[in-house]
Amino acid sequence: MGRGKTIVEKIISSHCGQDVRAGDIAVVNVDLAMAHDSTASLAIQAFREYGEPHIWDASRLVFVLDHAVPCPNEQASRLHSLMRDFAKEQNVRLFEVGEGVCHQLLVEKGLVVPSEIVLGCDSHTCTYGAMNALSFGIGSTDMSGVMLTGQLWLKVPETLKIVYSGAMGKGVTAKDVMLYTIGRLGFDGADYLAISFTGKTIADMEICDRMTMCNMAIECGAKAGIMECDEKTSAYLTGRTHKSYTPVFDDADAVYHNVMEIDVNAIGPQVACPHAVDNVHPVEDVAGRAVQQVFIGTCTNGRLEDLRAAAAILRKGRVNPNCRLIIGPASRQIFLEAVKEGLVETFLKSGATLIPPGCGPCPGTHLGVPGDGETVLSTANRNFKGRMGNNKASVYLASPVTCAASALKGCITDPREFLEMGDVR
Repeated sequence: MGRGKTIVEKIISSHCGQDVRAGDIAVVNVDLAMAHDSTASLAIQAFREYGEPHIWDASRLVFVLDHAVPCPNEQASRLHSLMRDFAKEQNVRLFEVGEGVCHQLLVEKGLVVPSEIVLGCDSHTCTYGAMNALSFGIGSTDMSGVMLTGQLWLKVPETLKIVYSGAMGKGVTAKDVMLYTIGRLGFDGADYLAISFTGKTIADMEICDRMTMCNMAIECGAKAGIMECDEKTSAYLTGRTHKSYTPVFDDADAVYHNVMEIDVNAIGPQVACPHAVDNVHPVEDVAGRAVQQVFIGTCTNGRLEDLRAAAAILRKGRVNPNCRLIIGPASRQIFLEAVKEGLVETFLKSGATLIPPGCGPCPGTHLGVPGDGETVLSTANRNFKGRMGNNKASVYLASPVTCAASALKGCITDPREFLEMGDVR
């Protein structure tokens, strides 16, 4: 049996000062912590109860206003004011309304680098595993303890290694690959495991697609998703970060919980049906189902490459009159680039509605709450009952190209009907 270590075991060992392996309990030093406007208030209130005047390290805490922006009501406004006041008092970096979604911003701004431990008061903090960092979500009370001490205790997770081979076909994206994976594993198939995404397919993916994969690791119960650092990772970080870093790799004889192989050549466009992310079917099985609203955006698929892919479809027509299309770029920078490239003009001419960078419709805060009995197709990461703000609506999940094609026809549509070679990545 091998005695080598996984990436996760190496990162945790380096952050706790001990030689630990899967199953051990460790107290780790945290490199970066994040909270947003749906979670920060409870963390601030709990921190106040400790009676300490200052957090452990202001340079390692980030606040983001993204879930209810611009403020849809008085309650949200009070929470925003609480965060602004605390950030100013403690000299904490705060991303204001309109800057973007937390998980996009932390990577886009170069705040996360390989070998770090990054925590967030949000379950999709696992997104940062695309940068070769160990990242995962924690509760607001746990975050208050991190704000006080800069440390967290955890059980070292085992690693599920998934090796992807083959090339994604026309109309198939990383979102489809991840939905297929979740369908294979089930909602708890990777419970408290770290998923190591490996193989040539992953190596061929751009950073945006790797973020999509890691973002949804939590949807099959994983503690974290993680990838190796390669030339693409380093190139992405160049000019974005002032931090020095040392990439971490699995040892050749590392011990895994299991090793799973997936050939993506056989994967077509996928759709997750209500009301569970693992209720995944090929698009052909649900094609033709009418949709009243389509949403393209979120921390899963609101990046520039996603918008480009959607625009390639939307140039072919206008949104069906029985359907609404909402598009939300994941950050202000992405929005600016979309304007420069003419994507925004394409969206507006197609009949889409653009909303400010933020979470908005995804958690059901505002800017797109569906009506009773309506069906929504979304590029988000969750389709639980009531997820978008109305438990009498049904939410399906798909890729940006599937969503764009469906918006044009007013029903769930195989994007390959609209695609020609070279239209999308």
